[in-house]
Amino acid sequence: MGRTYKRVLLKLSGEALMGSLPYGIDPAVVQSFAAEIADVVAKDIQVAIVVGGGNIFRGVKGAAGGMDRATADYIGMIATIMNAMTLQDALEQIEVPTRVQTAISMQEIAEPYIRRRAMRHLERGRVVIFGGGSGNPFFTTDTTAALRAAEIDAEIIFKGTKVDGVYDSDPNTNPNARRFKSLTYSHALTHDIGVMDSTAIALCKDNDIPISVFALSVSGNIRRALMGETIGTFVGGSCDIS
Repeated sequence: MGRTYKRVLLKLSGEALMGSLPYGIDPAVVQSFAAEIADVVAKDIQVAIVVGGGNIFRGVKGAAGGMDRATADYIGMIATIMNAMTLQDALEQIEVPTRVQTAISMQEIAEPYIRRRAMRHLERGRVVIFGGGSGNPFFTTDTTAALRAAEIDAEIIFKGTKVDGVYDSDPNTNPNARRFKSLTYSHALTHDIGVMDSTAIALCKDNDIPISVFALSVSGNIRRALMGETIGTFVGGSCDIS
């Protein structure tokens, strides 16, 4: 068992909400994520979440198809709000008080992002889900996660992915790929290792916010990670390959 945290930020990709579906949202997956988050909140750990929108629309792909990049990114931001509302509903179905805050004003369905209000919600035991990315095109939800973590004084970012950590090459194509147990920010930036995008890593480095990368595909891993169990790859300390 590793360190116990008081306030954490969980980064969930939109793709994680698809489960085995080709696109969209798998309700069973969302419900399982919500149940694990509920267990963490019950341990008095404050949880903020940034969710992506790639299961519905990805700005980069839209731009590659000929769409204006800024317009495509805005559509992607709206997709993240759809995911945030879906996750909120799953959490509230199991009586976990949850607030969605958006960087794009949608006052009929969610609160605007206000840092002090978000922190107050967390102090009162509510899960806060940040939708709408950073509100700016050309920035990823990874960068949003780093930004929001710094703003709310989160102790760590937990990033759930398709693989069980960070590797020195793609484990899906290279059977000899080696997994890092831990990794420095500088190593990740210098060697362009796919932890998060470079802007997000630089923000974490500047604000001394560690990143823990773990596999979402393993049942119970959200609970294990957020409760401090050492799994996946830790970014921020010394560099170690398993």
